[in-house]
Amino acid sequence: MSAIHLRRLGLLLAVVGGSVSLGACSSIGDSTRSALYSITPYKVEVVQGNFVSKEQVEALKPGMTRQQVREILGTSLLNDVFHSNRWDYVFTIRRQGVEPQQRRLTVYFNGELLERFDGDSMPSEEEFVATLDTRARSGKVPKLEASEDELKKFDPPKDTKDAKAEEPPKPLPPLPPSYPPLESGR
Repeated sequence: MSAIHLRRLGLLLAVVGGSVSLGACSSIGDSTRSALYSITPYKVEVVQGNFVSKEQVEALKPGMTRQQVREILGTSLLNDVFHSNRWDYVFTIRRQGVEPQQRRLTVYFNGELLERFDGDSMPSEEEFVATLDTRARSGKVPKLEASEDELKKFDPPKDTKDAKAEEPPKPLPPLPPSYPPLESGR
């Protein structure tokens, strides 16, 4: 057989194989199809913006300077060119299996001083960290102490311990009389 005939035969086999495969796909049952749809790819958790805690909002007081507000809340995510006396802090988190969360805080200035602020109710730092931890809690606290019997399992055997104690340390090799120069002389 020539090379052209082999290529045509290979192409014919590929077409027939593809047709058979497609025919097999149409006969997949509903249970198999639903199992395939239930498998979802991993989605990366996306955290965007400035997280502002309840404690940070409570530290804000009217009359503070812009620098003092920046030290408490950080640099704002949005600085509007048309509203220079307004800073917007926006925080968004998207996680697999959980509704996306978005929180906003807007800070208003009168010149260089904080006039007022408003926005969503913010979680405390502790509450926010608790929402991030998705591990299942068993409720059982692991035992963190070992008894004397448990510690004895890790003691080295007596004969090797005594042999090491009796063995004198080996002397270090002598130092060379002089060290070679770091740079070669030119």
